[in-house]
Amino acid sequence: MHKPLRIAAVAATCVVAGAALYGTGVATAGQSTANSTHEPYNIGVLVKDIDTYYGTTADSNGVYQASPDSQYAKDLARLDAAAKRHIDQAARTAHHRHEKLAVVFDIDDTLLLSLDYEKKTNYTYNSASWAAYVAQADRPAVFGSPDLVNYAASKGVEVFYNSGLKESQRVSAVDNLKKIGVDVNLDSAHMFLKDAANPPAYLSDCATAAAWNCTTVQYKSGTRKHIESLGYDIVANFGDQYSDLDGGYADRTYKLPNPTYFVS
Repeated sequence: MHKPLRIAAVAATCVVAGAALYGTGVATAGQSTANSTHEPYNIGVLVKDIDTYYGTTADSNGVYQASPDSQYAKDLARLDAAAKRHIDQAARTAHHRHEKLAVVFDIDDTLLLSLDYEKKTNYTYNSASWAAYVAQADRPAVFGSPDLVNYAASKGVEVFYNSGLKESQRVSAVDNLKKIGVDVNLDSAHMFLKDAANPPAYLSDCATAAAWNCTTVQYKSGTRKHIESLGYDIVANFGDQYSDLDGGYADRTYKLPNPTYFVS
């Protein structure tokens, strides 16, 4: 996943409870915006805040894990509960109207948690180290995400994945998702990954075999538009970045918390 605006520990994240919003163009108490002339938030302090938020600890294998008792886990639980209520109601309505419903999930830090990579790289992105990390196919689940995917499927809602991972990383992504208990619609007709060498026709406005010029919003919203062109109504779209959600083609969006990086 290319992360062009990855900033060391400075992120755009919406804590579900509404307590904090970090990132470009938005300020909270004591937090200046990226365009401000005020002294920015201290990175060392912010890293400590992030660790506290996740309840970060290293397990016996030296892998950094989030705590199930953390504020991060609690915020995700509230988001998941709200999403399930919405999916349930939408499915009930669609059943009577004979409509086809879909949900769309991002993968990185929406289904698979990358906290260990962030900690060990000091919140900096390197394409080679990221590719090696993804290839291990051993990331833990984002709390509650496997259950949410399976819940949507149990309600007769079609599950799709819309990820910034590369086509060459498909096998690793599928293997990792299966490990965490997500084994729903992992075929190429439902999992959309970036294929710069052979971009789909529906992205022709910004991507050709000669050059991939799609922004994250163009790629993700264009893919959702394609899914809806197949006859589905996307009732919920899940992502940890606002660029996963912007651009329309979803009845409701769910922003998962992620204070470790920002993707425009």
